Amino acid sequence: MKLSTKGRYAVMAMVDLAQASLERPVPLGDIASRQEISLSYLEQLFAKLRRAGVVKSVRGPGGGYKLGRALNETRIADIMLAVEEPVDVTRCQGKAAGCLESGRRCVTHDLWDELSRHIHLFLSDVTLEDVLERRVMGLSMGRRTANTALEAAAE
Repeated sequence: MKLSTKGRYAVMAMVDLAQASLERPVPLGDIASRQEISLSYLEQLFAKLRRAGVVKSVRGPGGGYKLGRALNETRIADIMLAVEEPVDVTRCQGKAAGCLESGRRCVTHDLWDELSRHIHLFLSDVTLEDVLERRVMGLSMGRRTANTALEAAAE
């Protein structure tokens, strides 16, 4: 599986915005320079992020972008979905028909579909605040440990 630049750059730019926008709106040119992302590409991404309510634009002198929600309410999955980057690692990429020429699903479809769900759940649990505070490492292990403890308690 490979994450496209659309989702990766959107998350990078949002983390940059979160770091820089505490007091004033941030011009996209500043983010583009710091993150080494094309300004025209960022403009396309931020138009989608704005439509989804993830960011707010401020016009005029001193204008730019601000977060549309609090850091702890902005989930990485929301950013990815806003720029139309769903996480799907199946070969059929969400098509109603399967990925095989006969229209059937491949024998490993359920495995990859479940992996896609796990990735989405993980990204839904991670907020911009988590990334900024460097609370991402070990997050998936914490969930696994918590789920194992719940399962053991249920037995």
